[in-house]
Amino acid sequence: MIGWILLGLIVLFVVFIVGIYNRLVTLRNNYKNAFAQIDVQLTRRYDLIPNLVETAKGYIKHERETLEAVIRARSAAVSGLQAAAAKPGDAAAMQELAGAESMLSGALGRLLAVVEAYPDLKANQNMMQLSEELTSTENKVAYARQAYNDSVMTYNTAREVFPNNFVAGMFSFQGAELLEIETKEMRAAPKVSFT
Repeated sequence: MIGWILLGLIVLFVVFIVGIYNRLVTLRNNYKNAFAQIDVQLTRRYDLIPNLVETAKGYIKHERETLEAVIRARSAAVSGLQAAAAKPGDAAAMQELAGAESMLSGALGRLLAVVEAYPDLKANQNMMQLSEELTSTENKVAYARQAYNDSVMTYNTAREVFPNNFVAGMFSFQGAELLEIETKEMRAAPKVSFT
């Protein structure tokens, strides 16, 4: 009788451990899938940028430095995305991608500011369409990043709570890193001064 009770307890314990393990695997796969959605949107964004630059080239020939900065930033961002896609959730890969994305956003911001100074370019139908698509894609990137960060938070929380932390440690479930593209400075409200 005691043998059966002991066997029953062992089976319950194994089922409990397997349940925790399977939940952690599911949550890890969820955040990896969420990153794949970021990958799709960022790739779309990167594909739009050369068209945007080509359209602008004809109008702003003497702004070559700005155009080259956008192309360099796009290249760095593509490399950052490839590194992050190879290791979704890896802290170094997420930081590399975030840095490259910040650099690209800054370069695009400068390009769009230059575009504002050229009424003919601003009114160009192709430029207007590309700008609209880029804005739409930026919104999709933000949404995908939020979904990814939510998935990472759920996974990390499940990994760190008791007794899951023992199972996570036994099976080497590593923590995942959030993707935060903006810096604190970028999020700060701009200071307006009329002096």
